[in-house]
Amino acid sequence: MNAVFDNLSLLLPLIAGAYLLGSFSTAIVTCRLLGLADPRTTGSNNPGATNVLRSGGKKAGAITLLGDMLKGLLAVGLAALVLPGPQATPLVLALAGLGAFLGHLYPAYYGFKGGKGVATFHGVM
Repeated sequence: MNAVFDNLSLLLPLIAGAYLLGSFSTAIVTCRLLGLADPRTTGSNNPGATNVLRSGGKKAGAITLLGDMLKGLLAVGLAALVLPGPQATPLVLALAGLGAFLGHLYPAYYGFKGGKGVATFHGVM
């Protein structure tokens, strides 16, 4: 447990970076790029893959799903790469994943109102 806190100067920016990565809304960006309605104003009003699938079709839904999963995967993967060996403990990697998950739920870029986090959770796992 002590190794987790040996270098807070790496841990805190890592979690903050994972949160900011998770805050990127794949649904909103995908819909904008494909010329679709904002997923926060159509269907279930949820910026998630299911709502984008319903309102924008399979292509938009798949892009959103993959993008949301990638956020979780990248957060954990980058944490494993950036941190020195003994500091990349399962707890630290889980904290990075949690940061991305919370970023998806409460995105800083979109008024702290995001999706449900299912795909991002799967990416973390």
